[in-house]
Amino acid sequence: MSGNSTPEPSLKGTPLKRSHLFFFLPAVVFLAVAIVVAWFMMSGRDPQAIPSALLDRPAPAFSLPALAGLDQGFSRADLVGQVTVVNVFASWCTPCLAEHPSIMQLSKTPGVRVFGLNYKNKDDQALAWLKRHGNPYARIGADRDGRVAIEWGVYGVPETFIVDRTGVICFKKVGPVTPQVLSEQILPLVKALRDKDCRTLKAGQG
Repeated sequence: MSGNSTPEPSLKGTPLKRSHLFFFLPAVVFLAVAIVVAWFMMSGRDPQAIPSALLDRPAPAFSLPALAGLDQGFSRADLVGQVTVVNVFASWCTPCLAEHPSIMQLSKTPGVRVFGLNYKNKDDQALAWLKRHGNPYARIGADRDGRVAIEWGVYGVPETFIVDRTGVICFKKVGPVTPQVLSEQILPLVKALRDKDCRTLKAGQG
């Protein structure tokens, strides 16, 4: 009986095929990322300028309290009437420290106001960080649970938004604001938005 039994099919080849799949998977992922980055570079777009569903739309309804010991938080109503730069930051965020000199410079520019959205931070740590490195913010809202940041479509920290006089989000920067981004993108747009709202400005550019 044993001599006539049909041998069971070998499964030894299956793990080998799976190992090959996992071996090539990182290369496939890397290639896909490289293609996306190359497309952004060839198109002249910033790879960190991730599209936002809120661009060219009114800022979401929200109201944030001030950090403990400060006078004013801010809400959507406070964004209407003047061009405002909203910077999402936290004391535990290393890139926030890297961009902080640019945010300080921005706050000292005549006619520019900067609001800070403090993301998932303990108040005392945020205040100590600002005392150590300087406070560029006219107002700071404490987003202690991160819910308002989610409503703004924040991907990570830092992020920076420009809101026009009507309360419409006109610009979003993911990642730290560099001196180049400040001089070539943010300051020119803030200046242009003093005379035109976001929709009118972009319609004219089209």
